[in-house]
Amino acid sequence: MPKGTETALGRPAPAEVDTTLVVVTGLSGGGRSTVARALENVGYYVVDNLPQALMLDMAELALKAGGAARRTAMVLDVRSRAFSTDLAGAIRELRERGFQPRVVFVDADDEVLIRRFESVRRSHPLQGDGRLADGIAVERALLEEARDQADVIIDTSHLNVNQLRRRVEELFGGEDSRRLRITVLSFGFKYGLPPDADFVMDARFLPNPYWVSELREHTGREEAVSAYVLGQEGAEAFVTGYADLVNATTAGFEREGKRYLTVAVGCTGGKHRSVAIAEELAARLRQSGIAAHAQHRDLGRE
Repeated sequence: MPKGTETALGRPAPAEVDTTLVVVTGLSGGGRSTVARALENVGYYVVDNLPQALMLDMAELALKAGGAARRTAMVLDVRSRAFSTDLAGAIRELRERGFQPRVVFVDADDEVLIRRFESVRRSHPLQGDGRLADGIAVERALLEEARDQADVIIDTSHLNVNQLRRRVEELFGGEDSRRLRITVLSFGFKYGLPPDADFVMDARFLPNPYWVSELREHTGREEAVSAYVLGQEGAEAFVTGYADLVNATTAGFEREGKRYLTVAVGCTGGKHRSVAIAEELAARLRQSGIAAHAQHRDLGRE
């Protein structure tokens, strides 16, 4: 569409649409919520249960907002029928305005959908006084044209939650967005355990640089303290063992959909031993190709 032209609605057409839009719809019980969470995992701004009549307005807001909103996903279901029943028409209007939405339709066999509803003891939103099968049949008819317009149809009949999530991340997320990111967090036990730690390592078995007068006022980020800590008996085996442990579990965590892992390393005050170990462990993990960085919760707190 040429720059500065207008649509039949009288609204100015976007001069350049660089917003990535995804429209998610499909059968109730098909897995729309899982798709929405997976899109959030790969950086999309997700708007759930958006009325179809507001899709164009939402797309234009995303374009104007920029930033994180440039990757926006709109999730629609039968509850939005109260505002409009013409989902296919709303998608056509987006395309006429210069947007290029990718439409994802989640589907599943009727028998699978019925089992899913029965397992959570819910009725179908269009069931009324009839059977689950009746509600599913009505919804299929309402969404038939939208299904025909879909760019991606995902049959979830034989997919579990993790398999569906991985499928969406493969479609819409680059490799980096699916990688596990690890924070190696140093802390002082006297200030309490980090509540978000997935692993906790205790470095207090190593001699404390605090009792070495020339090291006391320095931190584990400085070469003299780091060399002292890492040169102690058992330090190398300690770091190597935990690096091997994290390396062994990374692929499994990624398969299970975990995107962030916190490995906490503690010493008494969080100034010397834990800091040096955290820096070294993060460096070892990066050498293994893992996205890892060190943070120091209690450094400077004393």
